[in-house]
Amino acid sequence: MTERTISGERARNRIVVADDDADILDLVVYMLTQAGFEVEGVTSGVAALAAIEADPPRLAILDIMMPGMSGIEVLRKVRASETVGDLDVILLTARTRDADVDTGFAAGASDYVIKPFSPRELLKRVNGVLDRGAW
Repeated sequence: MTERTISGERARNRIVVADDDADILDLVVYMLTQAGFEVEGVTSGVAALAAIEADPPRLAILDIMMPGMSGIEVLRKVRASETVGDLDVILLTARTRDADVDTGFAAGASDYVIKPFSPRELLKRVNGVLDRGAW
């Protein structure tokens, strides 16, 4: 899958999704688009950071293990940014150890979802994070 933007009806609800697994990326992009979000799907951490900085979304969903730059590295760069430092970020990953979860939250994750995941549960988590936000 190549990087692409899929528009939903509410640009204000833009979400960047980064995962190097094309099947997972397609599933998450489809699910969020069907829920009415504008979704940009990318396949690397570098592309995720570029998309976040170019047009700040309301939320980012990041896989941890990606080529070039991990989701944790992207999250740390986001948190250090003056312009997007308060962005909500959900980590979506196969890393299940307590130390991995602790590292994700210590880096500033808003939530941590473990693969395999239920699309319905991920959508609940997305809505929960967005409901807690100041939008």
